[in-house]
Amino acid sequence: MSKNRINILRKKIWAENLDGLIITHLDHIRYLTGFTGSAGLLIIRKKEADFFTDFRYKDQAAKQVKGAQVKIVKSDPIAALKDYPQFNIKNYVYGYAGEYLSVNARKRLRENFSDALLVASDKVFEDLGWVKEAEEIKNIKKAVEISDIAFERILNIVEPGVREMELAAELEYQMKMLGSEKPAFETILASGYRSALPHGTASTKKLKKGELVTFDFGATYDGYVSDITRTVVLGKATPKQKKIYNLVLKAQLAGIKKVKAGVFAKAVDESSRKIITKAGFGKNFGHGTGHGIGYYVHLGPRVSPLSKDKLMANNVITIEPGIYISGWGGVRIEDDVLVTKTGGKVLNKAPKKLLEL
Repeated sequence: MSKNRINILRKKIWAENLDGLIITHLDHIRYLTGFTGSAGLLIIRKKEADFFTDFRYKDQAAKQVKGAQVKIVKSDPIAALKDYPQFNIKNYVYGYAGEYLSVNARKRLRENFSDALLVASDKVFEDLGWVKEAEEIKNIKKAVEISDIAFERILNIVEPGVREMELAAELEYQMKMLGSEKPAFETILASGYRSALPHGTASTKKLKKGELVTFDFGATYDGYVSDITRTVVLGKATPKQKKIYNLVLKAQLAGIKKVKAGVFAKAVDESSRKIITKAGFGKNFGHGTGHGIGYYVHLGPRVSPLSKDKLMANNVITIEPGIYISGWGGVRIEDDVLVTKTGGKVLNKAPKKLLEL
């Protein structure tokens, strides 16, 4: 598994006229080698791959790392590179993922690889992990199942007076108890006027009767994530709440219906967006319709008006249109969808009918 992934990346090294890649992003490292620790650096060259970590992870790396030689260093991996002159070859060209490398880390790399040439090579990484292997899909399905069950479990404690942060904590606790390694991202839980915030992370606000409550959360299983959004009403829904909810649901179902291998992701976005726009709420839907998920939560393909990506079989993407009205509230509905040659397969089983709690 990992060796094949490294070999795929190695082909890109040749195509980009690089001599090697320096990989510091831990999610990339886990995807490529299987290592789950918090300190490491991977160097892939045309014939070899070497993984650097410190003494804390000696036994763990020996057990987990596949497809690369493990080197245990005395200091942090970037600083330790100076002790390996065989990698610091004059005029050797190493690529790195600039998007995931801080200015300070880039500076330190240049200091310790003074003879080699370092170039940002984000193109090499841009479609890494988009197309899933069978085991990856299995893990995503399990992460989805965990999030679905956790959501069902907390519905009976969604009531007036409960703080958003309490609900978010309980949701994350239930996912953990069901086998999630950690939340896929910081849980978004926003009620009432705050549900108009697309990324309204949980606050100390107390839920009130009659409010919309949006839950956007995900589990992590064996390194793979889920990403689900559901919006409920605390009490009996008003006609306006029903109207907005049903409009978003209609848009989401239209987007899902458009999903199929070979279709441009932009067309999926358009299928959802045109329904909301035609109803007069286009200005209230300001984000993309979805994104890929996998070994972390925002992979490609990107499902947005600006996307140039084409869907491929075994992509897993989110479909998550929303309407957000400042001072009133918002609705978003999101599922994880497996792309196949014949259409999109929704992985979530959590209900999408409007729940009046």
